[in-house]
Amino acid sequence: MKNEILEQIPALRAYSRVLCRRVPDAEDLVQETLLRAIEYADSFRPGTNLRAWLFTIMRNRFYTNCRKSAREQTGGTDCVSEQSRAQAGQEWHMQACEMHAALRDLPPHYREAILLVGALGESYLEAARILNCDIGTIKSRVNRARQMLRKVLEPEF
Repeated sequence: MKNEILEQIPALRAYSRVLCRRVPDAEDLVQETLLRAIEYADSFRPGTNLRAWLFTIMRNRFYTNCRKSAREQTGGTDCVSEQSRAQAGQEWHMQACEMHAALRDLPPHYREAILLVGALGESYLEAARILNCDIGTIKSRVNRARQMLRKVLEPEF
């Protein structure tokens, strides 16, 4: 009986691929079918159609797996397994390097204004006092510096 079952494996693979959408699932189904056939070999009646018996086992395993997977809804968009455990540090490092380079390339008066207001959190009035210029000048410099940084860091805009 062992040789007869081995002869049916190509047909089982073909039938499993018809039933399953993914090749790994189809291969798993063939393995489950062969395990069931070995487990229940004593229930096979010699002289009957072995291929039909194996296909019946496969079809029943497939429907059992379908019912089981319908009950076990896993892998949704909010599934914990889809969330990364730790943020990728390389991305943030690369973005920080790009930001430092973009800031370094800004003209000094724009760089000073954006760093005082944006990075250090100084008010426009305090930044104007520090840089010894009007508040309107600071607002203009910060706005222009932001536009320049946006052009460099987000070229699609």
